[in-house]
This record gives sequence, structure tokens and C-alpha cells, in this order.
Amino acid sequence: MRTSDPDHDCPYCPRLREFIISQRVEHPQWFNGPVPSFGDDKAQLLICGLAPGLRGANKSGRPFTGDYAGDLLYETIAAYGFSKGRFDARADDGLELKNCMVTNAVRCVPPQNKPVTAEIRQCNKFLSRQIKALTRLKVIMALGTIAHNAVLMALDEKRSAHKFGHGAVHELGDLVLIDSYHCSRYNTNTRRLTPEMFRDVFDIIADRMKNATA
Repeated sequence: MRTSDPDHDCPYCPRLREFIISQRVEHPQWFNGPVPSFGDDKAQLLICGLAPGLRGANKSGRPFTGDYAGDLLYETIAAYGFSKGRFDARADDGLELKNCMVTNAVRCVPPQNKPVTAEIRQCNKFLSRQIKALTRLKVIMALGTIAHNAVLMALDEKRSAHKFGHGAVHELGDLVLIDSYHCSRYNTNTRRLTPEMFRDVFDIIADRMKNATA
């Protein structure tokens, strides 16, 4: 386990802890714990989502694995050369990320997929540690407003100076933060986010990564 990942029995958020314990009783075969980051420890790209889905990452134990959001995310990651192997929505599918890591602002599944502010703040220490541990990091992609704000908190940056917007680029010293609407089923079903719009953001990321390594 990475030092940037919480313990499987992390006690910091009582509401989330209670919910996970209830899921362990109901679904003892599921992962049911804080979901660790997934990817390359030498990554230059970090993708930050909101929180594990109940029947997605909370079940599988890998971010964005087992729900629709992961289908779009990992398909796009592969298209831009950040992975090898085949994504099959299982933690044991053999998929590997290259120069990329995926994590969440909140590591435990929240009831109704809605973490409260205190939980986002409490879990932010793990996001901060993950960012610091990636010594080659150049670009952070935030999926949605909560992830965007969590990244700013982890970097001690002012939210007022960096407003979330799909495709927005925020210069943060040696790092750049790039925003996208979350690749959730709701956003794609309502066409708030299309696969084309998602790839547009990855185009920006690819350009910034190219410049960072030039």
C-alpha cells in the first residue's frame, strides 16, 4: 500500500465508515474500503475524480472500475496512449496505466454519491500526499467541480482565482490543472458531456504533456 493511500479501515469520516461497514455486511465479497490510487508511480498526469461509486470502485477496489464513468474514462485514456492491456471493468483485468494515475478526491463511497464538505476536507490529506509523491507530475485533470476544488485545496491555492470550467486551464506554478465535466452516466446521458467534448480536453492535456517533456 502506498503511504498516500488510507488504511482499509480508515476511521477519519464516521459517516462514511458506518456506510462502508453496512456494505461489508450486505456485500461481504466487495472491496468495501477506501479505494487506493491506480496507475504509474512515475506519472506526469494525475486524473482526479469525485468518489468511488457504490457498485463501481467500492465493489471492485479500483477507481472508475465497474461503472459507466470508467468505460468512457479508460477508453479515452487508452486512445491517448496512457494505458496498455484491455480494460474489462475488473480490478484483475490486467490493465496498466502508463505515465498516468487515477485517484479520487474522496476515497470512500459516500451515501447517494454525495460526500459532505467535512469529508472532502478530511480526505484531502491523502490527495495532497498523492500529488507530492508524484515527483514527475506535470498535469492534473479534475473531473468535476468537487475534484477541481479538492485539487486546489491540496495545493493551497485560492478557489477564487481558479474558477471551474470545462476545458479550463489553470497555471499553478510547476503544475497545470485542466478541468472537465465528470464522465458520469448522468452527464453523458444529458449530453452535458459528449465523448467528443471529453477528447477535446484530452487534446489539451496531450499538448501540455508534449510541451512539458519537450
